[in-house]
Order: sequence, then C-alpha cells, then structure tokens
Amino acid sequence: MSAFETLLLERRDGVALLGLNRPKARNAIDETLRAELPRALAEVRDDESVRAVVLYGVGGHFCAGGDLRAMSARPRTAYESRQRIHAVHAWLPEWVNLEKPLIAAVDGSAFGGGFSLALTADFVLASTRASFCQVFARIGLVPDMAALYLLPRIVGLQRAKDLMLSARVVAASEAQQLGIVHSLYKPDELLEAAIRFAARFTEASPIAMGLTKSILNQSMHLDQKALAELECFAQGLCMDSAYHREAVQSFLAGEPLGFLWPKEGEAPAVPQKQEAPAVLREKGDVE
Repeated sequence: MSAFETLLLERRDGVALLGLNRPKARNAIDETLRAELPRALAEVRDDESVRAVVLYGVGGHFCAGGDLRAMSARPRTAYESRQRIHAVHAWLPEWVNLEKPLIAAVDGSAFGGGFSLALTADFVLASTRASFCQVFARIGLVPDMAALYLLPRIVGLQRAKDLMLSARVVAASEAQQLGIVHSLYKPDELLEAAIRFAARFTEASPIAMGLTKSILNQSMHLDQKALAELECFAQGLCMDSAYHREAVQSFLAGEPLGFLWPKEGEAPAVPQKQEAPAVLREKGDVE
C-alpha cells in the first residue's frame, strides 16, 4: 500500500491517491512530511501507469499548514530558516509542473502551507465545509510554499493582497467564486468525486496533457514568440504520437473518441476497482 510514515499512496487504474496522513495534527506539515512529499512526487511522476493524481487529507482536514509545535521545538537562526524554506523550493516547482493532472480534494481546513499546497493543483475540489486561510500574517510571517507566485495568478493581484494581508478565513463557497475551487461536494462524497474526476484523464493522451500543462504554466511570463516556438515543438511531438494517429483513425471511421469530457450531469467513466481507498477504510481521529 504505502511505504511512507506520513503519507498514504495508492494506485487505482491509472489514478494515484496521495493522502496526507497526520490526522491527529490535522495533517500539519512536519519535517517527516516535508521529506516524504518529494519522494512521493518522484514515484507518481516516474510511474507511466499513473495518468492523474488526487491529493487529499486523511481524517476530515486537508492540511493545517506548518506544524508550529514541531518548528518551535528547535530554535533556528535566520540563515537556517531561510535554508529550510529554500529546500522546499528545490522540489515544489516540480510538483506545480508535474506533467499529469493534479486534483486536490480539500475537506476541512486548508490553512497556511496547506492552502499553498492546494494551489499547486490544476483542479481544487472542495467539500462544503472546507475553509481556506493565508494565515501567515497572524503570526508575523510572509506566505510561503509558492503562494506568493500562485495565488495572484489565480485570483488576481488585488484579491491576493486581500487574502494575504487580512489573513481572513475564506469559506468554500467564496473560494469557488474567487476561482480557487472548481466544484463543491458534500464531505462524504468529496473523495470519491475527486477520484471520478481524475479518472476522466486516464483515457487522454499523456503527451498532450503534459505538454499543455507545461506550456500553460509558462504562458504568464513568456512573450508571444517564445510561446509560439513551444507550441510548434509540442504539436510536432503530439502529431507523431500513436495516440493522435489512432484518434484520427477513430474520428474518420465515425467511431467514438477515447477522451470525451462528460456533459453536465453525465456520469464519467470510473476505474474498475471499486474498493474504497484507505482514507475511507481507516479513518483517523482529528484533534
């Protein structure tokens, strides 16, 4: 199942389920979790059978941010604190740019670094009881884990200032209005909905998905000429793929294409294995 101490990693027919597994601490990020996240990233990145990833929190909360109790246990110099954050940025950009669709299933709190972690996802699905907070200002810190880069690109500069400088709590419904959250679900339906959502991508071209995401993530800071060059390069690779050739043959023959996004209200294809993931089989207690 999982070789991690603070994470659950399962694979289900093309979908990797990655659970933050410190429920008694509301999945706050301690040193062990910080070290295991890049290891899990490498596993799902290098596994060609994984077409999409679902990131969730065990026990009713997504992630409460940094574990202040653990961080306070050992005082650090300013340089050591800088290096600690710097180490996160050694792998976090690779998480943002993972060339596979990443879906965050946010239940309960997504505060501080937990909010930042949710922002790394391509799609954030949330429960109706989810809440988000850039809590850093309350304890005299600046937002970290790439929130300063990601949040303004999602909600705009002025709204990012509102959320970061006020450190106010944002309910799931407002987060959806701001464009942070894609869709809302009842708490007991969220994880399975996220798995079904991720399963939609298992029939898509991994080359096209990965290149599209990679170029989009660069589009905000490249000029038109640079983007055109990336477009030409990427399209050449896609047109030379077996996936594209087979899709064209299906289209010309009048056959249904393998990757079609379901219409509103239409049930998407789901993985064959129907066994519940670990988070539903082994619920942890939340403080």
